[in-house]
Amino acid sequence: MPPSSAAPPWTNQSRTRELEFVLLGFAHVPSLRPMLSVLFLAAFLLTLLGNTLIVLLTSLDPGLRAPMYFFLRQLALVEICFSLDVAPRLLVTLLRPGRGLSLTSCALQLFLVLSCVTSECLLLTVMAWDRFLAICRPLRYGAIMSLRLCHLLATTCWLSGAPVSLVFTIWLFNFPFCGPRGIRHFFCDIPPLLSLVCADTRVFEASVFVATVLIMIVPVCLIVMSYTRILTAVLRMPSASGRHKALSTCASHLIVVILFYGTTGVIHLRPKASYSPESKQVVSLSYTMVTPMLNPLIYSLRNKEFKAALGRVFLQRRSTFTL
Repeated sequence: MPPSSAAPPWTNQSRTRELEFVLLGFAHVPSLRPMLSVLFLAAFLLTLLGNTLIVLLTSLDPGLRAPMYFFLRQLALVEICFSLDVAPRLLVTLLRPGRGLSLTSCALQLFLVLSCVTSECLLLTVMAWDRFLAICRPLRYGAIMSLRLCHLLATTCWLSGAPVSLVFTIWLFNFPFCGPRGIRHFFCDIPPLLSLVCADTRVFEASVFVATVLIMIVPVCLIVMSYTRILTAVLRMPSASGRHKALSTCASHLIVVILFYGTTGVIHLRPKASYSPESKQVVSLSYTMVTPMLNPLIYSLRNKEFKAALGRVFLQRRSTFTL
């Protein structure tokens, strides 16, 4: 008997090679898809707008040439890449449910997700070290944090994730995928893909865990060590205004660290954890959509120099257009 026309696309064996996978993001709430599409589109546009604004301001305004703003620009670029990798596919999944995704497209998305997560982990660590030097080694800060070192650190952060991501992506997609090819997630990630593998993945999962510890836990430990030294130095400052200024430069970074690591760790430290697919999707939204959208707001609203630079650039462009 021929398959029913109402059957999911991946059940049609004649099309399996062509489609390979179907993302099933938020399939459990079909009535909410239109509203979610509007919300996620708004979040995506705000993410692009906010992070692009950070990139432009830190590039154009001479007052934002400090290493802190250089690394903030790199973080904004990572968030833009992350959003461009995840959000468009999420919107397609919501607006056109059942649309197929080729194996190559899924592998590429996974590779970019892992690379962006790795780069962000390392960038947040470098930003914490930058704050440590600025507060605890102020006299040597300018000599240590040179422009050359900033570019070297940024390049390392951008490139370090590629080899590891490539290895795990190729390894995972060499496993046999059995049964229905519906991925119960809104993007290709390791946990939902592992649930489709019909082979022994214990070595792979152990390797992912070790890599996650090195990429996430070690940076977290370094960040904690940096801020422990920072807090000790701040408490020794005789001036209350000096203590407030030092802590205010670190508050935004700490908020971003907590938001990012608090959500990514839940998912990636336990690839085959017993969380429901629905709960995984909600947690994943936090670091793929919410955090990239909030980062520009967190940094700009708490930073007087950033707001002053925004005013300067706006007035400069306004006067240019007036002339």
